[in-house]
Amino acid sequence: MSNAVKKKPATPKPAWLKVRAPAGDNYTRIKDLLAELKLSTVCQEARCPNIGECWSGGTATFMLMGDTCTRGCRFCNIKTGNPKGVIDAFEPEKVAYSISQMNLEYVVITSVDRDDLPDQGSTHFARTVATIKKLAPQLIVEILTPDFRGDRDCVNTVVDSKPDVFAHNIETVERLTPAVRDPRATYRQTLRVLEMVKERDPSRYTKSSIMLGLGETDDEILQTLHDLRSVGCDVVTFGQYLQPTPRHLKVVSFITPEKFAEWQKVAEGLDFLYVASGPLVRSSYRAGEFFMKGLVERRHNEEKQDHQQSSEQEK
Repeated sequence: MSNAVKKKPATPKPAWLKVRAPAGDNYTRIKDLLAELKLSTVCQEARCPNIGECWSGGTATFMLMGDTCTRGCRFCNIKTGNPKGVIDAFEPEKVAYSISQMNLEYVVITSVDRDDLPDQGSTHFARTVATIKKLAPQLIVEILTPDFRGDRDCVNTVVDSKPDVFAHNIETVERLTPAVRDPRATYRQTLRVLEMVKERDPSRYTKSSIMLGLGETDDEILQTLHDLRSVGCDVVTFGQYLQPTPRHLKVVSFITPEKFAEWQKVAEGLDFLYVASGPLVRSSYRAGEFFMKGLVERRHNEEKQDHQQSSEQEK
């Protein structure tokens, strides 16, 4: 008789979480170009289930400052360690060039946490946004940032680079935050960062994301939505937490598509400008980007008209 310990079988994923393997000419082209330029995307590093849909449709999420994060959140598959201040000074230009070659309409720029850097990478972030805007002014740029330890100067530096959308994720409800996120990433600090963005530039759209399936209650989710609205958050997304490896937090429950639809209605009732809610929705999910693209373009047109009217009045 074997003395080997039998492994407990993993809970099978529901049918609604199954996706097709990524494929398509645009997907292949982006993958090859990223490999050639040695650039990282969160799509690959975090094993996003929507990578095929997004890349084939002309959307990509780039990850700045390497693939090693100084934080150790228990839900995240990105490598944790100490980069020891190492950074590619030419990365903003590399990323901007690659994006200009991809015929993208909407790009998301994110990064690992870099607590090892004096400015936590905020200047690098801002340079990347500014360079993209210079090389591809028609492109809609969304950023998904770390919390910069709540440092207002760092947040202001990034806001001043004029990204069209400033996203920073709350991730989960307040009670679960200490168990889910790195101790340096607190619930209240995340809210404060989103509030700082609006204080610096009220015209920037702000966005956050909530993972479901970690043991949160309906009352806690509702309170999180109210908290996000209280700091002026414009857009919220809901997605199913999926355990990336056995060493990460286990899934407590798989939320049904019907329940996600309910949360979409609740959030819409709280006057978020846009809500994306579904099992496979992620912070940078394409469905939300189509809507955000429309919002940003509408704002640009209004600003252009206001400028023209002002110029005519001065004549």
